[in-house]
Amino acid sequence: MWSHTQIFLVVILLSCVVFTESVIDLLTPFKRTYRIRGFPFREDPDFGNKPILEEYDFVVVGSGPAGSVVASRLSENPKWSVLLLEAGEDESVVNQLSTLAHYLQFTNFNWGYVTEFQNGACLGLTNGGRCPWPAGKGTGGSSLINNNIYTRGNRQDFDGWAKAGNEGWSYDDLLPYFLKSEDINIAELKRSPYHGIGGPMPIEYPPFRSILLDTFLDSAKEVGLNLVDYNNPNTHEGFSHIQGTIRLGRKISAYKAFIRPYKNRKNLHFAIKSRVTKILIDPNTKEAYGVEFVKARRRRTVRARKEVIISAGAFNSPHLLMLSGIGPKEHLDEIGIPVLQDLRVGDNLQEHPAFANLAFTVNRTQVSLIPERLLNDAVGTTLSWAEGQGWLTTLACEGLGYVHTKYNDRSKNPPPDIEYIFVPTSMAGEAGAGGSILRKTMGIPDSTYYDVYRDIMNKDAWTIWPMLMYPESRGTVRLRSSNPWHLPRVQSNFFAESVDLYRIVEGIKMVIELSQTKAFQALGSTLHKRPIPGCKHLVFGSDEYWACCVRQLTMQMHHQCGTCKMGPKSDKTAVVDPRLRVYGIKNLRVCDASIMPTIPGAHTVAGAYMVGEKGADLIKEDWNWINSTTSR
Repeated sequence: MWSHTQIFLVVILLSCVVFTESVIDLLTPFKRTYRIRGFPFREDPDFGNKPILEEYDFVVVGSGPAGSVVASRLSENPKWSVLLLEAGEDESVVNQLSTLAHYLQFTNFNWGYVTEFQNGACLGLTNGGRCPWPAGKGTGGSSLINNNIYTRGNRQDFDGWAKAGNEGWSYDDLLPYFLKSEDINIAELKRSPYHGIGGPMPIEYPPFRSILLDTFLDSAKEVGLNLVDYNNPNTHEGFSHIQGTIRLGRKISAYKAFIRPYKNRKNLHFAIKSRVTKILIDPNTKEAYGVEFVKARRRRTVRARKEVIISAGAFNSPHLLMLSGIGPKEHLDEIGIPVLQDLRVGDNLQEHPAFANLAFTVNRTQVSLIPERLLNDAVGTTLSWAEGQGWLTTLACEGLGYVHTKYNDRSKNPPPDIEYIFVPTSMAGEAGAGGSILRKTMGIPDSTYYDVYRDIMNKDAWTIWPMLMYPESRGTVRLRSSNPWHLPRVQSNFFAESVDLYRIVEGIKMVIELSQTKAFQALGSTLHKRPIPGCKHLVFGSDEYWACCVRQLTMQMHHQCGTCKMGPKSDKTAVVDPRLRVYGIKNLRVCDASIMPTIPGAHTVAGAYMVGEKGADLIKEDWNWINSTTSR
């Protein structure tokens, strides 16, 4: 994206100008200080390092979108004590910039997962058949390192959960929880019954808007689609400016929205750099009573009087359950872990695969986001960001579109099966001094990158990433060993069901058709046709060629979910019941995206916030304390 020197310069400048943010109570020199500890300018360096008590009413593991919500909402009851444990560090000023999201994947804010070898996907990536799979680690979880696009999904997604036996999880049941978190700051949506006002999480359009975004939106009319609010269940199909979890162009993490404003609650304790290694469960009563964790190289335990809530994410939640003896019997026997409860933990892994390597050049200059060009004025760029303006306020991707491929039977009224992610540059537009950071996060080798893009590096261009909304393929998460410090084995199984591949290929062809609209042709949009290595033997543009490209340069969207599946008691593949209680184990719940039975047609951060809100109310109800209208 740009060189380390340029990034460091911007960070230094940011650290100076952030002190203008008192209006939104973010970073002022009068309220808090900054210390340089490793990656720059950590926030609240003392919070999260206070003494931990021996016992709490609730122990929550993981401070991602769901965990932060659960801990915050439970601590609304002043009679309950809550401990939130986080394996990672406190967030940084730099986490507020979505444009640096990909760079942060090379820091300690990323767990750094890599999938096991697969013969049908990721074949052309650096590790050949193994996909890098980022997952957030730190105060806010994956909300620290992703672009925080706010999409909820289609009504049918959640109605499908309810029809499968998950009572209370239909769209109508869940809409109040989406609204509860939200503070919409988009003028035309403030009166919509499908948006909330006054919640902890701000939702806005990014202030920066490129000329190319307008072209993308104009093209919708030519293909018979409208401009829509994709979070309105009645208007899901169509194109839109992106909605993001941002305030004045600054990315807002789960921690910043749900924990930081309430950190002075005496009954809410938070511990960072606290790696949970085991859930403590009485083998006789099968009752969870605490957790074991490591902090400052010291092994410790903390007890939970009421419940342990696991919100560690779709990789770490099943990992922790299996380490604690909850999982598939045949797998735990193989690893040598005593089985406390035989459940299909780690099955049902789902993700949204996509293709990010199309490039369309244009005959206009100064219309694309070219970081090398824009950073020539680092001071001006940073000062603009301080005022909530300029290109640093973009989410990098600017627009979304929801479309049907030919594989959807429209007579059955299915939801759109492809999402367009519009990006006002191309992979080649990030060919700065250090090479493209984005392509490095995807694992694209230098040889492939320069072979394909050498002719158009730093040229004005655009792209659309077609993302598959409802994959039929399922992966798994399994233990590598009984050592809790060994990261789990992740098997993606991308394209195990060939229809997933065919839908993305159709999405690619539809993007190329969109480039032929009058709106895009007014800019002279032209598909870059240098073939991808590994596919040069196929006819460029054929279905076989595009299928090869997707298998070579497979991209995933950090939307992992489903590995602690929610389902009724009759569902033998379910790990938790519709109240998120782990089957067969008392006082233990899972509350994060891992409980999703099927992946929604959405970027899953909004769904994770919803699961946290719903889960917190379920816990309150079960412990006879419910006050959903508590003033915050």
